[in-house]
This record gives sequence, structure tokens and C-alpha cells, in this order.
Amino acid sequence: MDRANLALAEVLLEEGRDVYLVGHNISPELLANSRVHATVVRRPVGVLLAEGSLKGAGMRVATEVTRRWPSARVVVNGGNCSWPDINWVHSVHAAWPRFDAQAPLWFRTKSRINKQKARRDELHALSMAKLVIANSQRTKRDLMAVGIPAEKIHVVYLGSEPGWRPPTPDERVQARRLFDLPRDAAVVSFVGGLGYDRNKGFDTLLAAWREANLHNAALVAAGAGRGFIHWRREIERMGLQGRVRLLGFTDRIGDLLNASDLFVSPVRYEAFGMNVLEALCRGVPSIVSNNAGAAELYPERLARWLLRGPDDASALAQMLLRWRDAIDRTRSDFAGFAAQLSSETMRDAAATIIAAAERCRL
Repeated sequence: MDRANLALAEVLLEEGRDVYLVGHNISPELLANSRVHATVVRRPVGVLLAEGSLKGAGMRVATEVTRRWPSARVVVNGGNCSWPDINWVHSVHAAWPRFDAQAPLWFRTKSRINKQKARRDELHALSMAKLVIANSQRTKRDLMAVGIPAEKIHVVYLGSEPGWRPPTPDERVQARRLFDLPRDAAVVSFVGGLGYDRNKGFDTLLAAWREANLHNAALVAAGAGRGFIHWRREIERMGLQGRVRLLGFTDRIGDLLNASDLFVSPVRYEAFGMNVLEALCRGVPSIVSNNAGAAELYPERLARWLLRGPDDASALAQMLLRWRDAIDRTRSDFAGFAAQLSSETMRDAAATIIAAAERCRL
């Protein structure tokens, strides 16, 4: 979402427009631009307080700007601010169940309260919007399911970034050296939060990894969260020490993908999936749940790499074995797909949104 919002701001600035931004973190490059009017909201401790402070600041800025310039446009994301103009939706809480049945009681209680509030705020904001931008057809269907008319919804897939390209042989070697990975091993990567909520499907991947028992292969997971220690213990309990590495938080996702032979994202809910898109653009064959928004981008010839059930560890294990038997051929199969996806950039998506907004004047 941050990358997408940044691209939209950059394209608007290139068109010579003034841009008013409200957020917890704003790019230094944007802050240095004389046409950017930024309101940086201090992030309080706790999700609810942070959401409340962001929403309040957004309402104040939108009110002031539209009072001074009635034709100004206002873009919000989901339920983070209620305003009767453009809502760019990156996920739909009403369609996003909690997967925390095995989490501590305090976490489940907090999660339930947060989810209920998020769904109320989301529905209120979406109901007010004149134009709703969805990041996938899956998101559009989820929006329609909560009563948003189809004619208000415009689907715009997120695009690639300039640096997302297949690595050179030297870059691949350097990336493996960075993470101390053997040059001859088959490397599978996972990128996602490792919290108590199991939405990202890491539990399914671990079970499949144990069942497949691939020779000379390593699973490397990037991500942090409250459940990090739990997952480390789970790996030990499953006897996967030495075969699974947890990196924790890292800002070297690009390097990890450059070092990878396969990317796996067995998500239970995913409105789109920027991690999948980046992996694909870097030429990394990717297995993703078929209900994720990014799965809509897959051509029919690659549909066999879409996981039909995010809880089906045995099916995922069979996909891993099939991939291991044909690593080079699979990478070749995905090569043309990488070039196709890379041709559609995040700025192209931003330009499409601007054009849709121009057609939908208040």
C-alpha cells in the first residue's frame, strides 16, 4: 500500500499538481518537494489509537483543503478516513477472517475487537465514496458482497517497480553469499508477517516442507511478528532445524528473491499480494493460493502453480516435489511472464487511477 500511494503522489507531482499528504511516515523525497504539503501523524502505541489519530488528521486536512479549493480531490484507503470522494481499497476487512484460533486469549480478544471496529469503519467509508478503486477482481467481488454497487468500483492492478527484474548470475551469487546460502542448493523463500494470526499460511508451508522432504533444499522465511518465537519453536518441534531459516525483519527482500529458486505464498486471504508480484517480476517461479488477487494475473499455462486450498499441505508438498524435479524448466516457463508483468509499472497504475478520477467528477 505504501509503494502504491507513493507512486500516485509522484505522478500527481509530475503533472504539476499540489499534493496534500497525511500519514505516519512520508518519504523524505516527498517532504523535500515544495508542492507537497505534509501532515505527519505521530503513531501512538496501539492499533486503535493509531487509526484514530490518522483518521482525525485526515478529516481535518480534507476539510480545510476542500474548503479552500472545492474542486480538490480526496483519496483515502479503505476505512482509514471517511470522505465522499475516492476510496482506494487495498484489502477488505469484511472478507478477511481471523485465523487466530491457536493464539493466546489476549491476542484473540484484541483481534476480535480490532476486526469489528475495522469492519464498521470500512463500511462507513466505502458507503460514502463516489469512486472505489479495487486492486483485483477478488477485491471487487468482496466489495460488492458488502453492498457497494459494481458501477462505483474500478479495478486497477498494482504494477511493478523499476528495480524488479531477474538478477544477473553475479547478482544471484552475491545474494546467496549475503544470506550464507549454498550456491548449489535449491532455495525456497517466504515473505510475510510471522504473528499469531495464520493468515499468511506459514503453518501450511511448514507441514508441506516436512512432507516433501526435498534433497539439498533450504526454506528461508523473511518476516517478523509477535509469534516469531512460537514459529521458531514449531520448527524445532517438527524436526526442521537446519532445513528452515527464519530471517526475522529484513529490508533486503529483493536480495532474498534474487537468491531464490521458488517463492511460496499459501495465503488464506490476500486482496492482491505485492510480494508475489515482486517475486514474479524478478523471474522467480511462484506458488500462490488461487484465491489471492495476484493469482488473477497468472495465464492458463501457469495455473498448475496455483494452490487450490491454503490448508492443503499435501497438495502443496506435491507441488514442491513437481517443481524440484524440473527447476530449470519451471524457471524458463515463468520467464516470459516476468517480462509481461514488468511492463506494467506502479506509475502506470497511478495514471489509470487519475484518469478514472477525472471521469468521475463530483
